[in-house]
Amino acid sequence: MTLLSRYDALLLDLDGTVYRGHAPVPGAPEAVAAARAAGLAIRFVTNNASRSPQEVADHLTEIGFAPALDEVSTSAQAAASMLADLVPAGSTVLVLGTEALVEQVRQRGLVPTRTADGAVAVIQGLSQDTGWRELAEACVAVRAGAVWVACNVDLTLPTERGLLPGSGSLVRALMAATDAEPLVAGKPAVPLLEQAAKSAGAQRPLVVGDRLDTDIAGACNAGMDSLLVLTGVSTREEAMALPEDQRPTHIADDLSVLSATVEG
Repeated sequence: MTLLSRYDALLLDLDGTVYRGHAPVPGAPEAVAAARAAGLAIRFVTNNASRSPQEVADHLTEIGFAPALDEVSTSAQAAASMLADLVPAGSTVLVLGTEALVEQVRQRGLVPTRTADGAVAVIQGLSQDTGWRELAEACVAVRAGAVWVACNVDLTLPTERGLLPGSGSLVRALMAATDAEPLVAGKPAVPLLEQAAKSAGAQRPLVVGDRLDTDIAGACNAGMDSLLVLTGVSTREEAMALPEDQRPTHIADDLSVLSATVEG
């Protein structure tokens, strides 16, 4: 039996799992193609809220994965869906983030704005253009009682220049200014993974990622099996040092393990 035979869907992290920067992880496109051929549903699941699903799909296509658009699940989609369940249709929502996040809000029947005036909710994702004025508007709205949803709380963003401030760093700035905490959509919170699994019609999904603090912790929180691949951030030693209930279900060097014969 192979690992693929145990599951009906793969919920795949992106950077560090299927690609590194602008290049695919060696063997990853072939492993994903084999999973598709075996009948598994595929979802590329990313905490990145700054790019649209189409932009993510285009990047994946360029490096050999050729996903359908509905195979991409972003934290912006998950956060906007959460918000649509929390406020009435047509509500005004202050968007701290890129135009891709604005579009997700609009698609769910909500009215995006960039000011606190009339905003009943705030949705926050990473934008490299976010500054004091934008945070100040969100501060006013949150202090006035607006519902606050963060796409993710990743403190750092990996880049070619090293780790830079991530969405979570700006979330923490707003937390400090408001004495409030947001609801969170992205990993390690469960909404993104649950929505990805639901969209795939999965009953037995496998979460695959390279980070213990987001991918694997998210799988544990969602009650899903997980595979830690050693092609990115976390190590086998770090995984084994965790309490047993926080460890990944499987650990492997890379995605080629999906088609390898396993016991049981």
